[in-house]
Amino acid sequence: MFPEYDVIVVGGGHSGCEAAIAAANMGSNVLLVTMNMETIAKMSCNPAMGGVAKGQIVREIDALGGYSGIVTDHTMIQFRMLNLSKGPAMWSPRAQSDRMRFAEKWRMMLESHPNVSFWQEMVVGLIVKNGVIKGVRTSLGLEINSKTVILTNGTFLNGVIHIGERKISGGRAGERASTGITAQLIELGFEANRMKTGTPARVDGRTIDWDVMEIQPGDEPAGKFSYTDTPKLQKQRPCHITYTNKAVHEILKTGFQKSPMFTGRIQGIGPRYCPSIEDKIERFADKERHQLFIEPEGWDTCEVYVNGFSSSLPEDIQYKAMKLIPGFKNAKMFRPGYAIEYDFFQPTQLKVTLETRLVENLFFAGQINGTTGYEEAAAQGLMAGINAHLKIQEKDPFVLKRSEAYIGVLIDDLINKGTKEPYRMFTSRAEHRILLRQDNADIRLTHLAENLGIPVAERMVRVKEKITAQNKIAEFVRNYSISPEEIDQILLAKGSAPLRQKMKMHKILMRPNMEIKDFMKAIPMVQEYMNQFEEEFVSSAEINLKYEGYIRKEKDQVEKINRLENVRLYDSLDYSAIKGLSSEAVEKLNQLKPATIGQASRISGISPADISVLLVFVGR
Repeated sequence: MFPEYDVIVVGGGHSGCEAAIAAANMGSNVLLVTMNMETIAKMSCNPAMGGVAKGQIVREIDALGGYSGIVTDHTMIQFRMLNLSKGPAMWSPRAQSDRMRFAEKWRMMLESHPNVSFWQEMVVGLIVKNGVIKGVRTSLGLEINSKTVILTNGTFLNGVIHIGERKISGGRAGERASTGITAQLIELGFEANRMKTGTPARVDGRTIDWDVMEIQPGDEPAGKFSYTDTPKLQKQRPCHITYTNKAVHEILKTGFQKSPMFTGRIQGIGPRYCPSIEDKIERFADKERHQLFIEPEGWDTCEVYVNGFSSSLPEDIQYKAMKLIPGFKNAKMFRPGYAIEYDFFQPTQLKVTLETRLVENLFFAGQINGTTGYEEAAAQGLMAGINAHLKIQEKDPFVLKRSEAYIGVLIDDLINKGTKEPYRMFTSRAEHRILLRQDNADIRLTHLAENLGIPVAERMVRVKEKITAQNKIAEFVRNYSISPEEIDQILLAKGSAPLRQKMKMHKILMRPNMEIKDFMKAIPMVQEYMNQFEEEFVSSAEINLKYEGYIRKEKDQVEKINRLENVRLYDSLDYSAIKGLSSEAVEKLNQLKPATIGQASRISGISPADISVLLVFVGR
């Protein structure tokens, strides 16, 4: 009935979709197994992609030939660039998506690929022989053979939904949990733990008083994620902002004795950076109100997502409290918020490729590794799909350094540090964030995708155009001289000293608050020259010029660090035989088997003295 597949992907969420399309685009014969074909790429939580650091990840996925950015551009209803008041390393694109169209677009793109096949059923076990994965076993007893398997089970592994004192088996509202795999993996020696996440109530937008809330429009003109020729958003739907208050908090507190979080019924640890409303009230008792973002779920639906009001309290308590929020006096609830608890596996059990150490050719990606967020999951799926294909072809693995991508930071953090709570990406986690900006992901990564054989020809044409444009813009800015009468008026308006004589445009641009747009407004020659280039190319060139000192410093630091990254260590090393290592270093190095000295240096508990011993041992 089934051929032997190159790659079987278990799970049709964001991670599974990117894993399937990555391997398929490289030439692998892929089977995507999901419990429900109707929920492929479903946005289980908020209908948005991107955000702080997450937007950078979506751009990186796109630069590497992934589809998350393309799907988002085709289905977004609002676009905003966050953190524009801060430096460009912090700028982060974010889009509200049409939930239904997002899932539909992903499914259509998967179905249109000749290398992707589908099977709708629950996977209950893995076929493992002599420590090597050979395929999967389904609930109907079918055995499907494969050279590699990627598990992207999301929140479905032994998932339990909590609403007040009720517990319901499920991986998502209205969908059953996945069983069987956890027990087998534990039997094989994997360490499993429980995690918790949650989602807020959904509300009928027709019953909300929008006039009493603060409106949050999108950027004009709207930006986009993909470096391909995706459509630009012409009209947008606004979001809105409102706040809780003391009365809301008092109502919510009446349900705390029935909250699964406070009664101990939930054993898993919840996300620190996206807490439930009851958790916020408990942890930040001094705050009289908390901000809520009211987000539309699509173009044609009246369903609304109440971002910031995640809860597992009894539904009647949620409803009573919600009606006291400004704008929600007459609100009707579609469904209450809930918490969900599920199994995950410590990511320290993985190699840098996301292949497991215990079972060859078995890969983990997404929330099974203890992460939260569509973007983090999609990035892992992409990397697992690429590396599964490369493993079959007996080619070198594809690994991104921390200095090359946020995806590299994400995976390096997971496999070296593990996690005790759902991991999410922030710009602060990246030590080289001035290099890892959202505007240069294509220049950083697209050539790597091309070298791997991923079809990115369209993107590469644009990358070359962008680099050529940046060089031309930089040359013009460095060489063009500006007289005082041309620019003094703008300088004075910005509180900057007037010129005493002609000065190169580059020197003036380095002043605080000065932008190329200012020169374009004041000097027709500059405007004429810059108008030949796309606005994105001008902006990216400007960042390179204004921050070239910082960029040079970070590149120097990266070169020093890369010397350690290039010193290889091998899985066969017995660290207990190396004299001079601390006992903690021996234990952790034998457990995690780092691929390089650089990776070893980032393992918790490994001291500089231990690294010195390793360098001596390998002859450095």
